[in-house]
Amino acid sequence: MTDLVTIDDIVAAERAIAGRVLRTPAIQSPALSDKLGVPVALKLELLQKTGCFKPRGITNRLLALSDAEKSRGLITVSGGNHGIAIARIGKEMGIAVTVVMSNKAPARSQARIKADGATLLLTEDAGAAFDLADKECAAKGLTYIHSYDDPLIIAGHGSVGREFIADFPDLTDVLVSIGGGGLISGVAVALKAANPKIRIWGVETVGADCMTQALAADKPVRVAVSSIATTLAPPSVTDRTLAHVKALVEEVMLVPDAEAVDGLLTLAEHAKLWTEPAAGCLIPAAQRVIQRVGPMVGKGDLKLGLVICGGNVAFADVQGWVERFGLKR
Repeated sequence: MTDLVTIDDIVAAERAIAGRVLRTPAIQSPALSDKLGVPVALKLELLQKTGCFKPRGITNRLLALSDAEKSRGLITVSGGNHGIAIARIGKEMGIAVTVVMSNKAPARSQARIKADGATLLLTEDAGAAFDLADKECAAKGLTYIHSYDDPLIIAGHGSVGREFIADFPDLTDVLVSIGGGGLISGVAVALKAANPKIRIWGVETVGADCMTQALAADKPVRVAVSSIATTLAPPSVTDRTLAHVKALVEEVMLVPDAEAVDGLLTLAEHAKLWTEPAAGCLIPAAQRVIQRVGPMVGKGDLKLGLVICGGNVAFADVQGWVERFGLKR
């Protein structure tokens, strides 16, 4: 059985990265609470360095590298946010970074990675990106940094949960987006350590549903990625992240792209936040949680927490999605 990250691992990571990443604010959103009909708190990871939660785990991982590992240079695979973050942190730490990603990743993400001096390699899809990274790593002796299948990465991301529950200890249900599962794994460990009764819900988009498919198969499976939510779109989860979700998460909900974009607009209008579809998908999922849990526990007893994972999206992308899905406001 795959070992889960522990709360001690997360506490150690929190100490290691203190002062190197931001302690992002967590706020109550009155307008969003009115919209959903229950109290809603938001953990604003879109205000983290590089615009997403990723620097937490990356910083924890890179601080643990040996001098020899650093000197060889790093290689990683990303859908966008991980690459942006590791390029910036590598630059700050004086470590050469190569990022491999699908050519479908946002042009803005590609430009930011190159602007921070990282080498960018593009492939046809996310699966091919992982294959190329393996070949490059073997050929050039680079140090491979997995974006989510790494206990130090997961532990660093767990600091999100530690901060959130410290600021809002009365949360009953927390929703977290799932890409490869590193964020929800760390957050779930932290939240359950603070309150074993808290319910944690994962959210994926249709076409980026590798955790949903892994749960159905009871093992990681490789999926064809088609969702617009490129930051939620690795080709598979891993035994490690699947084990965390099976042990700690109530359910993983699947949201169509159109609903994720509609949720993005809801966050902009009601919470005044500029977010990615990876965060927008939490809104329709939250509505489902309220419908499902409210009648059982009493709607007045629900206190929702949403981890707003990132905001790295261009206006032109949002405008295109709104037109594509025929969304009205």
